[in-house]
Amino acid sequence: MPKRKRIGILTSGGDCGGLNAVTRAVVRRARDYDMEVFGIKDATVGLMARPVEAELLDVKRVSGILRYGGTILGTVNKGNPFAFPMPDGSLADRSAEVIEGYHRLGLDALIGVGGDGSLAILRKLALQGNWNFVGVPKTIDNDVGATEYSVGFNTALSVAVEALDQLTYTAISHSRVMVMEVMGRDAGHIAISAGIAGGAHVILIPEIPYTLENVCKKIIDRKERGNNFSIVVVAEAVKTESGAPITYTNSLGQCLYGGIGQYIGNEIALRTGIETRVMILGHLQRGGTPSPLDRLLGAAFGVAAVDLIARGQFDCMVAWQNRRVVAVPLAEAVAQYRGVEVDGALVATAIGLNTYVGELDPHRFPSPLP
Repeated sequence: MPKRKRIGILTSGGDCGGLNAVTRAVVRRARDYDMEVFGIKDATVGLMARPVEAELLDVKRVSGILRYGGTILGTVNKGNPFAFPMPDGSLADRSAEVIEGYHRLGLDALIGVGGDGSLAILRKLALQGNWNFVGVPKTIDNDVGATEYSVGFNTALSVAVEALDQLTYTAISHSRVMVMEVMGRDAGHIAISAGIAGGAHVILIPEIPYTLENVCKKIIDRKERGNNFSIVVVAEAVKTESGAPITYTNSLGQCLYGGIGQYIGNEIALRTGIETRVMILGHLQRGGTPSPLDRLLGAAFGVAAVDLIARGQFDCMVAWQNRRVVAVPLAEAVAQYRGVEVDGALVATAIGLNTYVGELDPHRFPSPLP
């Protein structure tokens, strides 16, 4: 009897909605090819452990997980195996241990679900360790190159829009300005999309410069026209007016974005005299029930990833382009960065709605139409 192929799947980086949809789809599709699927715990940390921390996944194990938030496999967004933090504070290259873990499991291929950083690390491991590797893009930031959508973005967007809906009622009731800071790392996809869908009057994203004078002018103009409230959405990576990022260092020594919303809110209150409140949406965007779109995307990507393995097509990433799942070279995908297109349809739509999105030529009158 021929040996059954053994494939692994791991989720790496920050959690998000739709990860379990990918895992479920991989297990169900692998059954059609008579493949065994091993779920690796906590990404590369599981491959580093001895014995390797992995479990054989069958259809029963993944039954019902489609609607679960997070990931049943666990994940990590720290601990690069090429510079792994050790108890004494030093950094060690433990990539050989991770590579050995793949071979100890006897895997014929590995599916890695991650953002651009995770996929770049996994590709380096695959090339160094002679792995057969296929990538699946996931990130709430939606900044992975070569794909129009990544798993997790739509769920984060849905949470942000729901929050804006609820903030609007209290803004109206108290005649306030409400400032909401959203995640997105260096990209403004969540901010621009949520701002448009949630009816924000000011949207600030890292890709477009702004002035506090014109932010406040927009708010004052609204008040003078009889509008007693304003909604401001700001992406976490937006800088101060002087160009300085607002960051903090956590207990692990990681430098993270956070605080630009408070800066913008303080300046609005000081300059306009209007009562202003600030909310940092934070990790609520990562949790919760996956949206239907993320379940669909996760399912389509999971099925396609297994199909690529069956075809012997590796060192690639599945992607969503022109309403289809396609395979793109992984090197190309991780090399590209996908920020908000300043001349794209979303910015044009926001401007067409008379939303302040920063310092763009007011005489351009862009249109979402090509």
